[in-house]
Amino acid sequence: MRAPVRRRALPLVAAAALLPPLLLGAAAPPPSAGPDPARDAAELSRELVDAASATGAYRHLRRFQEAADAAGGNRAAGSAGHDASAAYVLQQLRRAGYDARYESFPFTYTETLAEKLAVVTPEPRDAEVEAMTYTASTEEGGLTADLVRVPVDGTTGCEAADYAKTEVTGRIALIARGGCSFLQKQTAAAGAGAAAVLISNNLDGKLTGTLGDPAAVRVPTGGVSRAEGDALASALDEGTVTVTLELRERQEERTTRNVVAQTPGGDPAHTVMLGAHLDSVSEGPGINDNGSGSAGLLEVALRLAATHRTPANAVRFAWWSAEENGLVGSDAYVAGLTAAQRREIALYLNFDMIASPNGMQFVFDGDDSEASGSGPGPAGSAQLERGITEFLDRRKTPYESSDFTGRSDYGPFIEAGIPAGGTDTGAEGIKSAAQAGTFGGKAGVAYDPCYHAACDTLDNIDRAAFETNIDVIANAVGTWSQDLRPLTGAAPAAARTDQRGSGRLRTGHGRDTV
Repeated sequence: MRAPVRRRALPLVAAAALLPPLLLGAAAPPPSAGPDPARDAAELSRELVDAASATGAYRHLRRFQEAADAAGGNRAAGSAGHDASAAYVLQQLRRAGYDARYESFPFTYTETLAEKLAVVTPEPRDAEVEAMTYTASTEEGGLTADLVRVPVDGTTGCEAADYAKTEVTGRIALIARGGCSFLQKQTAAAGAGAAAVLISNNLDGKLTGTLGDPAAVRVPTGGVSRAEGDALASALDEGTVTVTLELRERQEERTTRNVVAQTPGGDPAHTVMLGAHLDSVSEGPGINDNGSGSAGLLEVALRLAATHRTPANAVRFAWWSAEENGLVGSDAYVAGLTAAQRREIALYLNFDMIASPNGMQFVFDGDDSEASGSGPGPAGSAQLERGITEFLDRRKTPYESSDFTGRSDYGPFIEAGIPAGGTDTGAEGIKSAAQAGTFGGKAGVAYDPCYHAACDTLDNIDRAAFETNIDVIANAVGTWSQDLRPLTGAAPAAARTDQRGSGRLRTGHGRDTV
């Protein structure tokens, strides 16, 4: 096992290079005729939307890129690149007057060493495969074995009975996605004697997933695209298919840290919380995924401090670590809260990949009005969706709904019953012709062609999308920090469609578990 990367400290930019000196809550707001939460929310929202900008946030992206460049090209949790990014965020927040701190937790660090798939017979060719996080590793050079397709049904490969009529011993099982977790498919296939597992996507685009629990993994497991899965299945219909599969992953126990910051003022019994993951994958610097959400959140937090306003409700910002390893940081945070502390969090908004270069404008479907996927969020999620879509409607910005797939850090909050929402601009999903007609960009190409890749650099940022979503964050902070009454109001009627795009897609950013 190679020694961990030696951590190198990065010089920190003085706060004056970004913003004037800030003292959060140092001055009281001007006197008014009396408390008016709606008026205060509207005023603060306008002020923050005017002040926060993609130009300001881009300064933070540069620091994240520098951190990656100085640490071998990535900002993965447990790496020197992530440590430098977290130190930079913490310094900026403390200088602005926030109560900011690290929260450390252990996790299993992963680094992909090899992911190769080659068809040996009947016609030799190379194919693309993605190693599932926490996969077992093959020997160097890989394993060569016949491929076998597990019969397709609603829960393909999820149960031992699925293998009763198929000889998989010593073979590589090709299993269709859907019906249960990747780990459950892997476990069932290994129990039937499979030497390895390939899971084929049921959506366009490559399949990047996590098995979730390294201790439960038994055989090498990778993901292939729907097109590749279909090609392999068609070849199997014609006869024997032999492949060579090499999946190798370094796994080490390490410690990493979330950064959590809260306004010194505001009612902590009604805390408004927003978050973004700060870590990248080990394959690249992660400037869109998720430097963009992290930088946007930091920009708005600093602009809030610069208003010198004390919010009615406490505002808490979080920069999560180890999201790419399976939401480990946000899960650890929520698991560590007492029941009373959970009740104090009025809402959680998540921002992950907000500047995709061929992107969309997605808003999480809090009320499940599209009746697809995993259902609505906890009570209040519909109102959070409405707050975002009404803001976009006023700006005549088109958007589409996206499902709560559990692929980003809102997942643990939803499980804890906390209202959730947020936006993103898409990851590995493929843009349709209809979407390109509404949103621009190229049909047939991923929303982010550099998703989880070395090319996710400063050049991978769409400034217009970045600006729009920073404004969404600013509006949300201004609104909910001053007035929570709409959160418990009547759920919105069926969503308007005049500003929407071509319909809802299943989207996400981190690695899927199902």
